[in-house]
Amino acid sequence: MRRALVAAIIAALGAGAVVLAAASGNGNGALEARTDRWTALRPSPLERTEVAAARVGRYVYVVGGFVERSSNSTVASVARYDLNANRWRRMRSMPVALNHPAAAAAGGLVYVMGGYRGPGSARATRALYRYHPGRNRWSRLRSAPTARAAHAMAAIDGRLYVAGGANASDGALRSLEIYDIRRRRWTRGPDMEVAREHLAGVAAGGRFYALAGRASGQGNFTVAERYDPRRRRWRRLPDMGKARGGIAAAAVSGGRVVVLGGEEAAGTIAEVELYDPRAARWSYLPDLRTPRHGLGAASLGDRVLAFEGGRRPGFHFSDVVEALDVRPR
Repeated sequence: MRRALVAAIIAALGAGAVVLAAASGNGNGALEARTDRWTALRPSPLERTEVAAARVGRYVYVVGGFVERSSNSTVASVARYDLNANRWRRMRSMPVALNHPAAAAAGGLVYVMGGYRGPGSARATRALYRYHPGRNRWSRLRSAPTARAAHAMAAIDGRLYVAGGANASDGALRSLEIYDIRRRRWTRGPDMEVAREHLAGVAAGGRFYALAGRASGQGNFTVAERYDPRRRRWRRLPDMGKARGGIAAAAVSGGRVVVLGGEEAAGTIAEVELYDPRAARWSYLPDLRTPRHGLGAASLGDRVLAFEGGRRPGFHFSDVVEALDVRPR
């Protein structure tokens, strides 16, 4: 019995050591995030900025962007983050290199639309691509009516909603275009109230949020708009507390929306904001541990993750990944 008791104690201590190792980042298991501050996770295999991210199940796919080379090269690279194992894997690259694209997940697949064809930020594309994770394969779908980059996109009930962004001929855009995945058809929706680029988009509670952003000569905005697909109508929401562009967003439980990152003349933006649709108000969450712009974001339950992005405005790059658990309602 004494031997059995000793063995049990050793096993319990060993299990505790595994948990502590995972929580401190010394093991390969999933890390525990905190509600009072952002937690560093395993860095990405790539240092990038102006990326897009989308989650399918336990995996987050981070696509495209700029990497730090002599020509500030645009890449087609795709890296997959395992939320359970805190581990990265390189996946098949996109058919084309894109910076400032938008990504969304629907039906277990990843969709990437728009972005600038490298090098630089001059040629916005209308292209829409679909990635099948099980086959590790990309396919080209019907192009959107409007070329755009630095825009917002989200998926709701089998449709992709694409809004804002910019292109060389039109500048900042107000337009909304909707792709029916089953019918493979694009339609035009009503315009947003405010034309902007470098905004964030997210689906929450069956609605599409278009958040903050900027426009040439006007600087960053605090504008928040929400589109209701059933009513085919935009609604202006209370302004955000912090003007920001070059940002990311994700949804957590209760239809709440988290907005993070961005850049301004003073540098990158640390403040993180939460919109509660029931209270119809914004509040602040803990600041990013590493302020960045051009980053990607994803969520699972009440956990928000921030991927890559530039630590300083302009062509700066990082492999930083951080997580925050948002307090449940």
